[in-house]
Amino acid sequence: MKVLKRIVPRELANRDVEEAIDHYLAEASEEVAMGFVDELEKAYAHVARQPASGSPRYAHQLGLADLRFWSLGRYPYLVFYVERDEHIDVWRVLHEQRDIPAWMNEV
Repeated sequence: MKVLKRIVPRELANRDVEEAIDHYLAEASEEVAMGFVDELEKAYAHVARQPASGSPRYAHQLGLADLRFWSLGRYPYLVFYVERDEHIDVWRVLHEQRDIPAWMNEV
């Protein structure tokens, strides 16, 4: 049986999520914002079950060998994380159109 790893978002990841929810509440609707939360929960569940399935695309570019990301299905956001022995360390949840390498200055 596959062990689920605990998801541990960093403060910046939590802030990213809050900003995305605020954006959807202001620009769309509560239904859209709740859809974002649902997709985020699905992404977290997937990563908890299969952490190695995330893409390492930005790992080399950012100089973080273990960094991976997983996309939020219906929403244009990416969950950036590193698998640890005991948990999944979620670094950021960023819009895919954002300048991804620039976020390193904030980590």
